[in-house]
Amino acid sequence: MSMIATVVKPMHREGYRFVPVFAVATLVLFLVAQPLGWIGVGLTLWCYYFFRDPERVTPARERLVISPADGVVQMIGDFAPPEELGLGTAPMTRIAIFMNVFNCHVNRAPVSGRIEKIAYRPGKFFNASLDKASADNERNGLAIRLEDGRAIAVVQIAGLVARRIVCEVKEGQALLAGQRFGMIRFGSRLDVYLPQGTAPLVAVGQTAVAGETVLADFASAEPRRAGAVR
Repeated sequence: MSMIATVVKPMHREGYRFVPVFAVATLVLFLVAQPLGWIGVGLTLWCYYFFRDPERVTPARERLVISPADGVVQMIGDFAPPEELGLGTAPMTRIAIFMNVFNCHVNRAPVSGRIEKIAYRPGKFFNASLDKASADNERNGLAIRLEDGRAIAVVQIAGLVARRIVCEVKEGQALLAGQRFGMIRFGSRLDVYLPQGTAPLVAVGQTAVAGETVLADFASAEPRRAGAVR
């Protein structure tokens, strides 16, 4: 890979709506005062960086659950999935991944399967790092049915400054693990709900990479992993 390809990444189409606006504003700022113009340059570069959409190499093996988002694994526990997805009220293993404004925000399917239901629910815009964000914030959930009959959910949750959840797939559509399905603009969170008893292969505080990091393996008998800061 060339040095340019390492730094310059493709941009998600949502970015084409924002980067030109930032660029025009930067030109205006240069006309007002040069120092302000350079601040605009920095913000324009950040905007491009936010909407970057790099290729990822997804582990190609059945029964793996892959991270749907770049970010930090913030919480792992047993919680009932969003009621609007129709997956029942029994607790499932939830892995929450928090994305800050510097993470890539393109979301990817955690498993291969068929989308059984997509449900959007309006809500508040608390900081996505708070536990109550799962219940109170604006969200969009996908219930995905695997070939073996299991069902999982992946939920896009808006954050303090995120005001737009983008979902680019439809109910009934087949997804491959690692396939792009949407994004959230400007800081947010992804929750993945797995069948209760699933042992996560990541630990709280670990950095996850969308489309690459293995969150769990349905075929593994390995116990839940613990992490240590070193």
